[in-house]
Amino acid sequence: MSGLADRLSEHSKPSAWRATVSGLAGSLVGIGLARFAYTPLLPAIVAAQWFAPSEAAYLGAANLAGYLAGALLGAPLAARIPTAKVLRAMMLLATAAFFASAWPVDFAWFFAWRFLAGLAGGAIMVLAATSILPHVAPARRGIVSGAIFMGVGLGIAASGTLVPLLLRQGLSETWLGLGVLALILTVVAWGGWPKHAAPAAAAHHAAYHAHPSLGLRALYAEYGLNAFGLVPHMIFLVDYVARGLGQGLAVGAEYWVLFGIGAVIGPLVGGHVGDRVGFGRALRLAYIVQAVAVALPLLGFGTAGLIVSSLVVGAFTPGIVPMVLGRVHELIPQAPAKQREAWSRATTSFAVLQAVSAYGMSYLFARSGGDARILFALGAAAMAAALVLDLAAGMRGRRR
Repeated sequence: MSGLADRLSEHSKPSAWRATVSGLAGSLVGIGLARFAYTPLLPAIVAAQWFAPSEAAYLGAANLAGYLAGALLGAPLAARIPTAKVLRAMMLLATAAFFASAWPVDFAWFFAWRFLAGLAGGAIMVLAATSILPHVAPARRGIVSGAIFMGVGLGIAASGTLVPLLLRQGLSETWLGLGVLALILTVVAWGGWPKHAAPAAAAHHAAYHAHPSLGLRALYAEYGLNAFGLVPHMIFLVDYVARGLGQGLAVGAEYWVLFGIGAVIGPLVGGHVGDRVGFGRALRLAYIVQAVAVALPLLGFGTAGLIVSSLVVGAFTPGIVPMVLGRVHELIPQAPAKQREAWSRATTSFAVLQAVSAYGMSYLFARSGGDARILFALGAAAMAAALVLDLAAGMRGRRR
């Protein structure tokens, strides 16, 4: 009877596939839509005179600040409240932020809701995959984490396709439409989150403490450098094509669509490569490919170079996430709590460097008279620095 009860209990748990769908929906709502849908909305907000251009830019910064707060608070919240409940609450919070933004009550109101949307996204980034992957066979974790973070890519793609379509109905209607979509996705994800933590191996504490922390510290720094290197494309690609190359806004938007296409497939490819060759090797390959792709606009390959650069950097914008998460699992095997703690730190490093580089590059861009070429050079250098740091950490670890 006890064996039958165990089997029935096992069948009553959400499947790994069902949990993966919840993870994808969570990343789509909390990060893909809550962050990236604001980019095409910003000009519409200014044009509708909801806020001045400077105020609208600060509202975008509020989301980044909230994301950092969520990355820091996600793990402590999950230590006190069941993770499934935290994830449901964060999806509801992000959904509420869309509805609350449908009317320009005042700047403080809008700022608070943009901050809360970012907080929800940061917490979801830290908790979604780490709650699901311990229930997945190790050989499949890369592809599953890739599927989870594909939601980020879908949000980037939606920012260049769905949002412009909604804007034809009006700005308030666009926010409401995004809120309805987020609510539907929240309902889809609701019952799929794992309700219980996966059992850890008995010796997981010893395994963690026996492993040198050098690799983790290097990984945090590498992930931050990777965030730095992605910023030129994330913020300045369209403007570089439209104004820097004189090709116009319509052509610039086409490259953003290519960026979004790459972002949809990038997490799955990155996760799959990590499963096949190991995440340490996959990351080193990723740094090399990204350094070249970020530098392509400077190398004089014309339209072909810009197409490849947009697709590849777009793919790695969310695609680097499952690769770094997989590397965390390699460095801390069989210790879900420690993995979550390390992933929270890595996410925090990414958020800090992304925010700092966004402001710093905006300053350089303004001081250079709108010349984005120096920004692409800095981005490529950051990717190269991440590779050098990883190689140096690996050599030092082997000597030890």
